[in-house]
Amino acid sequence: MALTKLDQLYRAVILDHSKNPRHRGVLDQATTQIELNNPTCGDVIQIQLLVEDGIVKDARFEGSGCTIAMSSASMMTEAIIGKTEAEALKLAADFSQVVQGKAVENEEALGDAMMLSGVSKFPARIKCATLSWKALEIALQDKDNQGTAGQLKHDE
Repeated sequence: MALTKLDQLYRAVILDHSKNPRHRGVLDQATTQIELNNPTCGDVIQIQLLVEDGIVKDARFEGSGCTIAMSSASMMTEAIIGKTEAEALKLAADFSQVVQGKAVENEEALGDAMMLSGVSKFPARIKCATLSWKALEIALQDKDNQGTAGQLKHDE
């Protein structure tokens, strides 16, 4: 099966984010953080956010896992920095729809994360792609639960 030029571009962007992750590391002044893991494949992600006046001023991630999980975390941090909490949550919801093969109104807002839309063809990889985005949702919605470790559930 030959790859189209678009498929090749998607793969190149995903591999670039995996090999050269953006915003990987520790955020010393994080206002919220969470660790989440996917027990079905072993991916683990820690998300740290600096949120001031309702704006995601900075984001970092650490973790280990497959190319999809790590590149998705890199793409997620790029997409949310500078956004309001509500905008970041909307991006997370939109990303979840995209990797399930559903259309969203503002694909451009997801940036490089749109390159992971092909994951919809591989249901077992959807959790890999959404792990960091689920962690983002938890971190922004449950700020009292700072630093909590959790597992991605089977129905998420």
